[in-house]
Amino acid sequence: MRELIQSFLEDEISDQEFYDGIIDFIYSYNIRCGEYECNRFVIKKMDHLNFIIFDEYVIDAKREIHNSVLIHKNKLINLVNEYAKRQGIILRNSY
Repeated sequence: MRELIQSFLEDEISDQEFYDGIIDFIYSYNIRCGEYECNRFVIKKMDHLNFIIFDEYVIDAKREIHNSVLIHKNKLINLVNEYAKRQGIILRNSY
C-alpha cells in the first residue's frame, strides 16, 4: 500500500496545476462518485468519504488493474497536502 501511495504522490503531485485538479476532485461535494484520470494513476471516488487509487494498464485493448488501495478522504487529503507542501506547492483549503 505504501509503495503505491508513494508512487502516486511522486507521479501526480508534481506541480501546482496537477495538485489543484486532484484536490478539487477530492474536495468536491458535487461529484458523488466518478473517476479522475491523472497522468498515470486513476482516483475513483466511491462516495464522498472513500477513494480507490489504482494504476491502470491497457493491454490488448482491455483495461487491467493490478494494484489498488482504498483510502479515506481525510487521510488522502493529508497525504496529498503533506507531499505538496514539501514540493513547494501552494496548498488549497476545503470549500
